[in-house]
Amino acid sequence: MTKQTITVIPGDGIGPSIIDATLKVLDKAGCDFNYEFADAGLTALENHGELVPQETIDLIEKNKITLKGPLTTPVGEGFTSINVTLRKQFNLYANLRPVLSFKGTKARYENIDILTVRENTQGMYSGLGQHTSEDGTQAEAMSIITREGAEKILTFAYETARKEGRKKVTAVHKANILKSTSGLFLKVAREVAQRYPDIESTEMIVDNCCMQLVMNPEQFDVIVTTNLFGDILSDLCLWFSGWLRYGSRRKYW
Repeated sequence: MTKQTITVIPGDGIGPSIIDATLKVLDKAGCDFNYEFADAGLTALENHGELVPQETIDLIEKNKITLKGPLTTPVGEGFTSINVTLRKQFNLYANLRPVLSFKGTKARYENIDILTVRENTQGMYSGLGQHTSEDGTQAEAMSIITREGAEKILTFAYETARKEGRKKVTAVHKANILKSTSGLFLKVAREVAQRYPDIESTEMIVDNCCMQLVMNPEQFDVIVTTNLFGDILSDLCLWFSGWLRYGSRRKYW
């Protein structure tokens, strides 16, 4: 049987230590992977003169599976987020962020099992339209939500819920204020929900969702939302168990 080869990007800061420990766990678990290492981030900038070298892109494309440590995008103008670059390059539109309670750990809640499905390529994190005036007094950025992108992430959330035997999907939005972008997301969410009568569908404004997560997180099963909200909400969920587990696979990261 041919071994599966995966691309490994150690990353920056504590990334190499995390990846080193992860590889030891994979080996002890008997995964029997072959590893091909690649540079990205500050290490790549130092060694190759760019944050994401073409050889790294080629290796990711070849092996299809990548284990990536934290990467640092330099602060300031002239650098595009490395994660955004990779997501756009490989159409990694869905970021799965499960949070699960562990017995024996000190936490306020003991029965948390929430899956946040975060759209990964649009919204405020798309990197579009970023501009600062010459005098430094005004900055702007563009948020774009497309019907196609919204439908794709919402369908993915429902299909994942059905596949994993989950019973409820909550679409989180800010359509009361962001009437165009978040409004379109909510409209599509209601349309997609009608295709899945076997799954309970709810919707919640992001402000209320934050409060409900703190006060009564057991009510949530699958949360699906846009890029910025998904980042914040999944980090809030981290508090429930002290960790955040990322799901990643081809086209879903």
